[in-house]
Amino acid sequence: MRQSKSMYWKLSAYFFFFFFTWSASYSLFSIWLGQEISLNGTETGIIFTVNAIFALCMQPLYGYISDKIGLKKHILFLISGLLLFVGPFYIFIYGPLLQYNVFLGAIVGGLYLGVAFLAGIGAIESYVEKVSRKYDFEYGKSRMWGSLGWAAATFFAGQLFNINPNINFWIASVSAVVLFIIMMTIKVEMTETEMERAESVNLKQVGMLFADKHFWFFIFYVLGVTCIYNVYDQQFPIYFSSTFSTEALGNQVYGYLNSFQVFLEAGMMFLAPFIVNKIGAKKGLILAGFLMAFRIMGSGLVVGPYGISAMKLIHALELPIMLISVFKYLAANFDTRLSSILYLVGYQFTSQVGASIFSPIAGMMYDSRGFASTYVFMGLFVFAFTVISIFTLKRDPKKLEPKAKPNIETA
Repeated sequence: MRQSKSMYWKLSAYFFFFFFTWSASYSLFSIWLGQEISLNGTETGIIFTVNAIFALCMQPLYGYISDKIGLKKHILFLISGLLLFVGPFYIFIYGPLLQYNVFLGAIVGGLYLGVAFLAGIGAIESYVEKVSRKYDFEYGKSRMWGSLGWAAATFFAGQLFNINPNINFWIASVSAVVLFIIMMTIKVEMTETEMERAESVNLKQVGMLFADKHFWFFIFYVLGVTCIYNVYDQQFPIYFSSTFSTEALGNQVYGYLNSFQVFLEAGMMFLAPFIVNKIGAKKGLILAGFLMAFRIMGSGLVVGPYGISAMKLIHALELPIMLISVFKYLAANFDTRLSSILYLVGYQFTSQVGASIFSPIAGMMYDSRGFASTYVFMGLFVFAFTVISIFTLKRDPKKLEPKAKPNIETA
């Protein structure tokens, strides 16, 4: 019990500082590209597409290695080490390269951000989910601290950006130092059985996974639903800031809004396991899909910063339910030895494939049709895929009822 609590707090702290580092350097990424680097909507869409391509190249590799090494923390060590250089990378390499040549900067930035953050988060989440099953604590309650870390950074990000964007990047590097120290204190013991189970994973088993129609139906849901919220979020700060009298005021308010949203998200991350356990993983995925469709469509229909802010805050309800439902759906319906591959390929990889396809399309639509019309179209798209998934996603397996003891009557 004591060891379980210790592991929970260490991994929760790791989540907190990983997301703090990520948020400080990335939460205003699209604003940084637009206002500091002076890229238009199409060029920004290209940046996100390249980031997605590098992330999706790493995700299958991360997934296979994670399942093969089990609970060893080699991947955490790699990611934590890369994050130590996040501030200098943005300031001295990424920004200047983008100004010199957008495509060259996009490739270099995509390699770093894809490995360290965009694919790294999936590897970290799948690792902690495995450890949570071993040490018997709810993954969602640990992941909640990641949301708090993101919120803590975004609360000041808008103000600091208006002073100097580089301040956020330096803060991210300081946070990464703390993250690295925490990572060094994490020690997960593996039994011989667990090592043998991990080592038994091979490419043939991975190939059999892709022969399962239910895995493809899950990918269909991810491609049509979950990847769209990433595309929506990419340039939303630009749209939000444009509704204010000045960009600086919009940046500052967006920082507060994003922080408040993620604080709400953290609270929902604590409650989401209870909700999903109550309604089931499939219904959790469907509920999250409908919430997302309403949020995205509503963002294009409401007018003014107050209405748009209200739509944005629905994200705090939707994301925790979706994330917990994804893990529980995969654990209930597929081989848990392949849990990292299932999550990183079935969920993260597919999301990035979708983002690489839809990001440039969304960017062109923002430039030609405007944000509001694009959001309505995206919301309708998500709604349609969610309705179809009601019929294609696998029902939750029934829990076996305990056998009743025989009623022995004495004569």
